[in-house]
Amino acid sequence: MSIAAPTRSRVRLLTAAATVALAALSLTACNNGDGVRDEGVSQHPSNSAPADDDNGKDANAGSTTGSSTGTGTGSGTGSAATAKPKPASTGKNNPTASTARVTCNGSTVKVAAQSVTRPINHLLLTVTNTGSKRCDLYGYPAVRFGEAQAVPPVIDDSQPQAVVSLSPGQSAYAGVALSGGDDGGGSNGRTENTLEVFFQGRNTNDGGPGAKAALPAKGVYIDDSLKVTYWQQSMSDALTW
Repeated sequence: MSIAAPTRSRVRLLTAAATVALAALSLTACNNGDGVRDEGVSQHPSNSAPADDDNGKDANAGSTTGSSTGTGTGSGTGSAATAKPKPASTGKNNPTASTARVTCNGSTVKVAAQSVTRPINHLLLTVTNTGSKRCDLYGYPAVRFGEAQAVPPVIDDSQPQAVVSLSPGQSAYAGVALSGGDDGGGSNGRTENTLEVFFQGRNTNDGGPGAKAALPAKGVYIDDSLKVTYWQQSMSDALTW
């Protein structure tokens, strides 16, 4: 009986030592060098980071590249860089550009002449831009009926506020007062069967080649009271005077 007591004491000491050793091993396994690590809740596969591809890159990443200042450009469809706006086109690609504008004349327009019932003794000239560039109609038409040598005067009150400018395919108008009054009471009355229209330039009366316009088969009656309007943007303005 005297021997059993020391044996039980040694057993308790050994048990306590084993417990301390196991605790130390457990702490060592959990320690990452900075303290005890909290494993937390395991992540669901859908929330985990995407797997890398064979090159060590993110398999879901786009090919966009850019600097830290936000001025980088993207090379793939996933680019977040905002495309720079294209500059306004000039020259022949932009018919409104100053370098693409020309003077309207016989090489860029066609002219039609039409008799109207109101006002009486009037002719309507229609000019249509048949070119590929915007053209400007300066001043008023210099009309020539038959073999006339003088250019008829313009009706001053018909001058518009701005030069009439035509995009390709667009038309402008001018009115021609052929004779004076219902009875054609002007002097030197006559019937003419041909008409040619000449154009003015920006700084000169010579705007380039003229254009012929067909008249009605019976011709038109004119006299020395013949006058024209300035070029107008609308038909109604051309027939006001």
